Amino acid sequence: MIDVALIGAGGMGGMHAACYDAIPNSRLVGVYDIRPEAAEALAARYGARAFADLDTMLAESGAGIVDVCCPTPWHAETVCRAADAAQRHGLRGITVEKPMARTDAECRVMSAACESAGILLFVAHVVRFFPEFAQARRQVQAGAVGAPAAVRTRRGGAMPRGWNDWYGKYDLSGGCILDLMIHDFDWLRWTFGEVERVYAIGLTSRRLPDLDYALVTLRFVSGAIGHVEGTWADPGGFKVAIEIAGDKGLLDYNFNQPTGVPFQAALAGGDGPRAGVALPESPVSVSPYQLELQHFVHCVEAGTSPSITPADGAAAVRIATAAIESIETGKPVMLNV
Repeated sequence: MIDVALIGAGGMGGMHAACYDAIPNSRLVGVYDIRPEAAEALAARYGARAFADLDTMLAESGAGIVDVCCPTPWHAETVCRAADAAQRHGLRGITVEKPMARTDAECRVMSAACESAGILLFVAHVVRFFPEFAQARRQVQAGAVGAPAAVRTRRGGAMPRGWNDWYGKYDLSGGCILDLMIHDFDWLRWTFGEVERVYAIGLTSRRLPDLDYALVTLRFVSGAIGHVEGTWADPGGFKVAIEIAGDKGLLDYNFNQPTGVPFQAALAGGDGPRAGVALPESPVSVSPYQLELQHFVHCVEAGTSPSITPADGAAAVRIATAAIESIETGKPVMLNV
């Protein structure tokens, strides 16, 4: 049995808590949030202890895993504090929500801290655990479309509402590129290999209230081209799509799209106040979020490396920050790969 201490009691923290409750060999024992009432409510739901202080939770919870679900700007500090406490308190692994951190430099600091402490660090890029995306990758790897030439992805809906509206504050969230599109950057790199060139256009540099949009073009070392679209400006609900073209065929899939209706209008302002962050659903018996956390629990128990490494998390952040730089400069950005 692996005991888990959770940092962050927002929407994603609630999702992770429910997953640990469903994993037979894990148990939520502690919850910390800067909002004591949120920590208390989530902890009470799963029979855990709410903590008013992070260091106290690290010292007294007895957790083998710390799960970091606080907003992105605090990932690096929180992971490093947990890593520093690891040897004193028996911590064996840390999982951190995507994006791994706000900057590449922070990713390096986090990786070094966990390596020095001798503990596992897992970046929760859940899209790899969605069966649709995993199957699409398997088909590409098996040559179903031949040599990949171009891939298009689309992801997004309305801008989510979070604590203190942090998603809407670019300096905190990095906009839809870093917080939302990073899902696709990770999956694309996993599927098609390293990215060598990034060019982007979008609204990120405009800092518009409640709106963000970007179109990012990636050139892979293989020569394939990626077109990655992300939006926090679609009032019609959360949608995801993939299209992969190769020299032998085309593979495409759409999720969360209405069926049986040729056209559907979605008007701005028609849905009322913004909702919390959209958590994509998958029609399977076990949630992809549970699958990713179950995978990490197994890795901690077995002492094996997780399938998503700190290097993977950092690479996705580098692609995202290169896209932001491209928008701000109007020029392509080359990556050292």
